[in-house]
Amino acid sequence: MSVSPVVRWLGQVDYEPTWQAMLDFTAARNEETPDELWVCQHPPVYTLGQAGKPEHLLHDNGIPLVKIDRGGQITYHGPGQLVVYLLLDLARRGLKVRELVSRIEQALIDLLAHNGVAATRVDGAPGVYVGQGPADGKQAYSAYAKVAALGLRIRKSRCYHGLSLNVDMDLSPFNAINPCGYAGVAVTQTRDLGVPLTPAQAGAALVAHLHR
Repeated sequence: MSVSPVVRWLGQVDYEPTWQAMLDFTAARNEETPDELWVCQHPPVYTLGQAGKPEHLLHDNGIPLVKIDRGGQITYHGPGQLVVYLLLDLARRGLKVRELVSRIEQALIDLLAHNGVAATRVDGAPGVYVGQGPADGKQAYSAYAKVAALGLRIRKSRCYHGLSLNVDMDLSPFNAINPCGYAGVAVTQTRDLGVPLTPAQAGAALVAHLHR
């Protein structure tokens, strides 16, 4: 039976030093290193994945852009958004990447369901969405709003980066990007879905679902 990861509550921390800390942790870990979950928020920042296209930043609004090494395109992090980084040894846990992504999404779906919100996956687009429509990829975006994003990097069967859940934040910076590389994707947050959780409360609840 796998041991539950160590949970670190970081508060609001700058993005780039946190990313560097993930790199350092992953490079230094060995077969005995406990897995960890880092729970935090970030000051306003855009991050662009390793294969990301700069044109998905539609205009410069003064928010810094950081090019990073996770999968996926561009996303936004800011105060009021819950971020959870998963520093896991996949081989030790017997997990494949696709299964890990599915479990992360399911933890988010379960958290929302527990609070009365029906959420779903959209085929070909990692993350969690709310709305009505056929979950058949890009054509479904007009029927959905994205509430959570995820992106990972795997090195030697060990992952880092993780997920973000929009809780109670200023969503306007998403207007300057094509979220996750798709034009016209609506973005929402749990507050606007009637979920009365603070980011800290959402973090505690989501960690419990991730453990399960």
